[in-house]
Amino acid sequence: MEFAIQYWHWIVFGMLLILAELVVPSFTIFWFGLGAFIIAGLLALSVDISLSWQLLIWALSSTAFTLIWFRFFRPWMQDHTKAGIAREAIRGESGQVIRAPEEGQRGIVRFSTPLLGDDEWEFICSEPVSLGDRVFVLELSGNTLIVEKR
Repeated sequence: MEFAIQYWHWIVFGMLLILAELVVPSFTIFWFGLGAFIIAGLLALSVDISLSWQLLIWALSSTAFTLIWFRFFRPWMQDHTKAGIAREAIRGESGQVIRAPEEGQRGIVRFSTPLLGDDEWEFICSEPVSLGDRVFVLELSGNTLIVEKR
């Protein structure tokens, strides 16, 4: 009795590899699953391929998918915004004081363009500031800006 690998064996193998990607989130195993689907498609089209050729085609197609992903598509899909790097994104921005700090109360500065989604921020300044002064952002501390008057 001789055992022959059928197209559905490759489909199941491909699905198992793609499901394994849920456990190992590197987005690499996924491409080997797609390579298995290539072999399944060839076998479904009644192409008679020996097991050694199936394994070779699977390895080459999986490698090609992986290289194409990492070389061309992954760099294109990376986030190039400044989200998540708030300190660097807002340092040096200038705004106008619309409420001067008082005893027990922080001041409020307004920016012409929103910083991190908001155009008004509470601030702390080591120097005395008054209404209408221009201040520059040094750092973000929680939900409060640390500013300086220049």
